[in-house]
Amino acid sequence: MVIEDILEQLKKKIEKNLPQGVTISEVEFEGPQLVIYTEEPRKFADDGNIVRNLAKILRTRIVVRPDPKVLIPPEESIGLIKKTVPEESAITDFHFDPDVGEVIVEAEKPGLVIGKHGETLREITKQVGWTPKVVRTPPIKSRTVNNIREFMKKNHKERKDILKTVGRKIHREPTSKDQWVRVTSLGGCREVGRSSFLLSTPESKVMIDCGVNVGSDDNMTPYLYIPEMQPFKDLDAIILTHAHLDHQGLVPLLYKYGYEGPIYCTPPTRDMMVLLQLDYIDVAAKDGKRIPYESADVRNALKHTIVMDFEEVTDIAPDIKLTFHNAGHIIGSAISHFHIGDGLHNVVITGDFKYGPTRLFNPAVNKFPRVETVITESTYGASNSLQPSLKDAERHLQQVIKNTVQKGGVVVIPAFAVGRSQEVMIVIEEAIRKGIIDEIPVYLDGMIWEATAIHATYPEYLNNDLRKLIFQKGQNPFLSECFKPVDSNELRQKIINEPHPCVILATSGMMSGGPVIEYFKAFAPGENNTLIFVGYQADGTLGRRIQKGWKEIPVSSGRGGTETVEMNMNVEVVDGFSGHSDRRQLMEYFKRMRPQPERIFTEHGDERSCVDLASSLYRKRKVETRALTNLETVRLV
Repeated sequence: MVIEDILEQLKKKIEKNLPQGVTISEVEFEGPQLVIYTEEPRKFADDGNIVRNLAKILRTRIVVRPDPKVLIPPEESIGLIKKTVPEESAITDFHFDPDVGEVIVEAEKPGLVIGKHGETLREITKQVGWTPKVVRTPPIKSRTVNNIREFMKKNHKERKDILKTVGRKIHREPTSKDQWVRVTSLGGCREVGRSSFLLSTPESKVMIDCGVNVGSDDNMTPYLYIPEMQPFKDLDAIILTHAHLDHQGLVPLLYKYGYEGPIYCTPPTRDMMVLLQLDYIDVAAKDGKRIPYESADVRNALKHTIVMDFEEVTDIAPDIKLTFHNAGHIIGSAISHFHIGDGLHNVVITGDFKYGPTRLFNPAVNKFPRVETVITESTYGASNSLQPSLKDAERHLQQVIKNTVQKGGVVVIPAFAVGRSQEVMIVIEEAIRKGIIDEIPVYLDGMIWEATAIHATYPEYLNNDLRKLIFQKGQNPFLSECFKPVDSNELRQKIINEPHPCVILATSGMMSGGPVIEYFKAFAPGENNTLIFVGYQADGTLGRRIQKGWKEIPVSSGRGGTETVEMNMNVEVVDGFSGHSDRRQLMEYFKRMRPQPERIFTEHGDERSCVDLASSLYRKRKVETRALTNLETVRLV
């Protein structure tokens, strides 16, 4: 059956199930959604059950859009919207898109624009005809968020065509009578870096993650050249579990070489993805390395990105539904649940996850409607890979900072821009607010401030405590006056030339480059200063050499040569801030998983960690387990 026939059948089915007097003019697929156009958007707004009932009957996501001829002019609509929405919502911008009949309302308090159970949104539609979409005004000005929003506005016509093509591909008629499910490991098995998998059925091919191992020249990219992956244009979708480069850093390369399909991820992952991809090619170019793609490829990937919230069931292929669940690793990180066929098989791919409390996120989800196969990360899967409790880590960090500040010293913390930096920021802010640490400036250098701005834009993705603090008490710890972004080389030099008690959070996390090197060179000779490692330092990195106790450290002089830095500052390692589950948490995650899976495959860890976790889960859970290797294909059904 051709797609036009499918749409005609759907239209007849919708019309049959509409209340008397409600009419529609057209139906069309846009991405995973079925769009219903109507000259009576107010009737749909009056009765919220109409769309709910249709979605239940058709078993798909439905969006109602007004026919262009019934829309009130934008200027008049703005006045009516402002009358409808409480003034304290603090609306900052409107954008009208007549092609889809939508008005994007940007507000500091979007919840007040939405209203209880969406009542205010429905009232807006009744007043103006336009379908309102609400976005948060970033509380911290974010270049990334602003650029992405402007880009999406400017490219809305092309994006609508892309979504139409995607939608028709998703909802095509299945052709194969065979039923099987296979998973192929393209990278990240018995190693960390270049994570990538291919999930295949007779109907569909879906790629999960496409990472780059920036620390390796030999094993930098996934095995993208194997027959199953060629040509890229045959892929139905790319799913991103989160924004770290080892999971998404090579996605624009796929577009460079022919992929034209969608990327599915959460909204924060999309924004972080763009930030980190552009930084990756910028750093590679500065280091004289070959860049794998251009910024135009990043923009092309963004154009094809479809965002999904947690717990939202979405069709991504004729026989595959996807649901994202909180992974607790970094902002927007998602455990991906794939429902394949009509109940044929259910696969969960965890990506990186944290099954434990953190200052930023709720613990990873491990309750699913159904699950037969799980593919899990094993970063700390070895039997001796145990982390201190978060409370112990926080006390240790606060005490080290307190001692250094009392001596008049400077604390330097090398940190990755996304995740751990924000965790440490929350702990320091609370310690200053409660008087545990003196009131000192906390300088944020590198991408940390921009990444923090993205966290502040999406507080709904933070944990329950932070959400209560932000939404109910009006306190956003990221907006604390103690945080000072280092937004110029002049300010950086001033901090270096006029030392005073402070904390400096700077990239990169393993001291492999970035602004942290400048601070290290300046403050390493001082005996009252302290360098605090809050993350893993890989072999061969400058951070690992310092951990080993080197007293004379060779670093780049910035003029093509090296200089030796005399190391007198104190060095402290504070474990416990990891965004990964340790061995205890991994075992507990599967112990409490419901329902219990039939098989568990391990990946994303060194060989010992993957094998150790697989064998322990086999002994404890009495299920089939296996440590996957790169380039193998496993049939699941």
